[in-house]
Amino acid sequence: MPKPTKGPRLGGGPAHERLMLANLTAQLFTYKSIQTTEAKAKRMRPLAERMVTFAKRGDLHARRRVLSTITDKGVVHELFTEIAPQVQDRQGGYTRITKTGFRKGDNAPMAVIELVLEPVTPKRAAPARARRATPAAAAPTEPETIAPEPGETPAADEVPVEDSETLEVSEEVSDGTPAESATPAAEEVEADAAETAAGTEAPEAPTADEPKPDDDAPPTVTN
Repeated sequence: MPKPTKGPRLGGGPAHERLMLANLTAQLFTYKSIQTTEAKAKRMRPLAERMVTFAKRGDLHARRRVLSTITDKGVVHELFTEIAPQVQDRQGGYTRITKTGFRKGDNAPMAVIELVLEPVTPKRAAPARARRATPAAAAPTEPETIAPEPGETPAADEVPVEDSETLEVSEEVSDGTPAESATPAAEEVEADAAETAAGTEAPEAPTADEPKPDDDAPPTVTN
C-alpha cells in the first residue's frame, strides 16, 4: 500500500476516504455547519473550498467538475444558486473551523466546520506613514556663541549684525530727524506756531545808509 502524503488516511482505503470527504462536503453545503472530528474537518476543508471556487465560475464545465465529486444534484444546485452569490466578493477563506473540545468515550478532539457567508467589509485605506524628519529638515537651532577671552577682539564673523530696520532707525535718530513721520495733528500745531512767530517778528534793524533818528534833536517847526 502506498504511503499517504497528507497525513494518516481516513477510512480503510483511498476510495473510502474520497467518498467520506465528499459526503461531509455535501452535508456542509446542505446544513452550512456540521460537527465532526478535527482531523476530518481539516482534511475536507480544501475540498469544500475548491468546490466553492468552481461554483463561483458558474459555467457548465465547472458544474460538471463539481458533479464528479458530489453526486447529489440538489446540493450542487444549491451551491451554485445560493452559496456562490453570497461569497462572490470574498477572495478565499470560505470555511471556518472552531474547536469544541473532546468527545466522550474515545476522547477524540471535535470541531465545528461552517461556511463563512458574512458580507465582506471593505478595508479602509491605511494612512500614509509619517516621514521621518531628517536632520536637514529639523527645526533650525541658534548657533552657539563663544565668549572671547579677555584681551581678544571678536572676529568679524562673530560680531552680531543688526537688522536693516534697526540701522535705519538709529541713523535717523543720530541725524536729529524724527524716526517716525509726524501725525496730522502734530503738523497742524507746528503750522500754527510758525504763523504766530511770523506775526510777532522784531522790526528790522536800520541799514548803514539810512540816518538814524536823533531823539535829542529839537523838532523842526514849519510855518
